Amino acid sequence: MSKELAVSSDQLLAFETDCHLFKDCGFPAPSVWSFLFDPIFSVGPVDFNKPMLLALIGTVVILAFFWAAFAKPKLVPGKFQMVAEILYDFVRSGIARETIGKKGEPFVPFLVSLFFFVWILNLWALIPLAQFPVNSVIAFPVGLALMVWIVYMTVTFKTNGFVGGIRNLCVPSGLPKPIYVILTPIEFVSNIFVRPFTLAVRLFANMFAGHILILIFTIATWYMLGTLLGTVYATASFALTLVLTVFEMFIQALQAYVFTVLTATYLSQALEEAH
Repeated sequence: MSKELAVSSDQLLAFETDCHLFKDCGFPAPSVWSFLFDPIFSVGPVDFNKPMLLALIGTVVILAFFWAAFAKPKLVPGKFQMVAEILYDFVRSGIARETIGKKGEPFVPFLVSLFFFVWILNLWALIPLAQFPVNSVIAFPVGLALMVWIVYMTVTFKTNGFVGGIRNLCVPSGLPKPIYVILTPIEFVSNIFVRPFTLAVRLFANMFAGHILILIFTIATWYMLGTLLGTVYATASFALTLVLTVFEMFIQALQAYVFTVLTATYLSQALEEAH
């Protein structure tokens, strides 16, 4: 990211604060500037910016939460430990066991970490002072999808060997042989390239679109103030902003769930023996 394109956090909304409806200025819609930030500091060619800081803080928060809950576990859990156990069991029973079965137990820590990391990166959009979903920057979903892909490929070939792994990825069993001429290349492209691509884009697109919508109606609320009629419009825009914020909370959790379920599905298929 070039420093010429980046903007400081106080320019996040990128609109003139004295620009209102009926004042001969157009609606200052959000743009690419709402997703670019000045580096906090640089190490060589690497710029450490606000999304990276939020990702780091999110990692620390997750580690601290589970460490505090399980460092000294009690047979009769207190409220804090009970909440942590419920959240952990949600991923363990509701995702790992439901999708993978008993073979999924070794992957529970990975899936738990993945779910809560994706979720907290999304949640930053609604937290004061942060107010930015980290996964709306494509690099973060791509990094997560790449990590899932590496685990998926590793488990596939470790379980089935090289030849069996290729069969697992490209040769579905129980079909007429002529079908494989067409199906094998499709399966190869789908499992090797399309899966990580769609995994990343799905998360990115939902967080990007949600942030844009909230920005539009937040800016519109301010833009339409200044006159009696404009205040009426602004009130409606503010109400819709609140509705969208609540809806976005649901989408943030849902996308973390979908990302983790799809990961578990890939691992389940990787553990299947090739025929």
